[in-house]
Parts: sequence; structure tokens; C-alpha cells
Amino acid sequence: MLPGIFYFIIFRYAPMWGLTIAFQDYNPYDGIFGSEWVGFKHFKDLFTYDYFYILLRNTLVINFMSLILFFPVPIILALMLNEIRHSAFKRLNQSIVYLPHFLSWVVVAGLTFFMLSTDIGALNKLLNNLTGQTFAFLSNDKLFWVIITLQNIWKDAGWGTIIFLAAIAGVNPSLYEAAVVDGANRLRQIWHITLPAIRHVIIILLILRLGNMMDVGFEQILLMLNPLVMNVGDVFDTYAYMQGILRGDTSIGVAVGMFKGIVGLIMVLGANWLSKRFGGEGIM
Repeated sequence: MLPGIFYFIIFRYAPMWGLTIAFQDYNPYDGIFGSEWVGFKHFKDLFTYDYFYILLRNTLVINFMSLILFFPVPIILALMLNEIRHSAFKRLNQSIVYLPHFLSWVVVAGLTFFMLSTDIGALNKLLNNLTGQTFAFLSNDKLFWVIITLQNIWKDAGWGTIIFLAAIAGVNPSLYEAAVVDGANRLRQIWHITLPAIRHVIIILLILRLGNMMDVGFEQILLMLNPLVMNVGDVFDTYAYMQGILRGDTSIGVAVGMFKGIVGLIMVLGANWLSKRFGGEGIM
């Protein structure tokens, strides 16, 4: 356990001292101990920011779309992979669906550009050949959230199957044998045996996912942003980057991060309480 304990102490708990920057007008030359204390000034500035509710809306909508559309995909994919009986073919399919996870967001954004851009996009070239027209997918603010969600599904759905496949592997085979004797087909076995057996894993991962409801893939959003979709693509992560890094206002960037962390903690505790309230298992 020591490597894990040291990891959390060094990289998780020790840096929390830097949260004091959120309550200061931080100056790098004066440091944490020499910077002026201003209390909740930066939080007040954040909450009274003209576009605060737009940032909140964009962050929550992207995460809820990911929760509703992305979260079930690894479960369904794991169930499908588990039904493959040929071991070599099964391993081949697992390797194929895992592969996109190891691509950087720069590569994923580049592939998206080459597929959907107006001038060189493969899809627009096909549309142009068929209809003589093109469509501005990447600059359409009504499609931005959909494209972001589809990118997440393509990149990480396969990787997300690992935990569910491990949970499915732990199901007692005798349960399936008894179900076959009783005349249950494969769909009935999945519904009445596999899904109930991995329910606790699904609930735990869902609770942990709710803890990240204020976190959006910063690299992904930054790479996909353009001036025409800023109204639907600007989120807390990009705002913290613009203010904290580009404009040098470190304090407001830390305040944004602290706000996100507090909201995430409330979401986890609330989801954990609801899970136990309705007879499920929580994480603590």
C-alpha cells in the first residue's frame, strides 16, 4: 500500500495547500505567504461574471449528454463482447475497441477535422458529390455538443468495457447453466443474471461519474472550439485556462477549480445517499 499512500500524499494532499491562492490576490513574486488576502472576492467575481450561467449550462449539458449517451455504451459493448464465443476473435475485437483510447485528443480532433471540415472533410466531399452542397458541421453551434459526445464515445467506450468485462467474468457459471435448463435464451440470461450481477459495479461507477459532472475534457474542448461555437463550447475549464494562464490571474483559476471540486463532492455524497436510500450499494 505504501506506493499508493505516498502518491496520494505527494500529488493529492500536499498540493491542496495551494487552494489558499483562491482567497488571495496572488502575486508570483510575493508567493503564497506574501500575497494579499482578499477573502471570497474571486468567488464573488466568478458568480457575478456575466457569462457564469452560460459556462454552467455548457458544462452541465455536455456532462449530462455524456452521462445519458456515453455511460451505457461500455456496458452494452461489454455484454456484446462477452457473447463472442471464439476466443481469438474476441481478443481481436477487444484490441480494436481499446485502440482509440490511446490516441491523443490532438489526433482525435484532427480526424474529426478531416471527416467534417467544409473544405477537405470526407463527409462534405461525399455530400458535395451527391447534392452539390456542403454543410458546416464544425461551426454549427447546434451540433457542437453532439460532436463532443460522439468523440467521447468513439475514443473511450471500448476502454470503459474493461471493468465491466472483469465484473462479468466473476459471475458464477452455474447460474447460466441453471438458466439454460429452465429454457432461458441469451437475452433472458443477460437480463436476469448478468446485469443484476454487475449492478453494484454500475452503481459505483455512476456515483464516481457524477463526481466529475463539473469536469469537461479540457484538451478536447479547447481543440474543438472556434469563434462560431463559443456560446455553446466555453466551459469552466476553458474559462480557468483563459483567466489563469493566458491572463495570469491565477487566483480566479484556482477559485474555479475549487468551486468545481465542491460541487463534485456534493454530487458524490448526494448520489451515494440516494443509492443507499433505495437499497443499493454506495462507495462508503
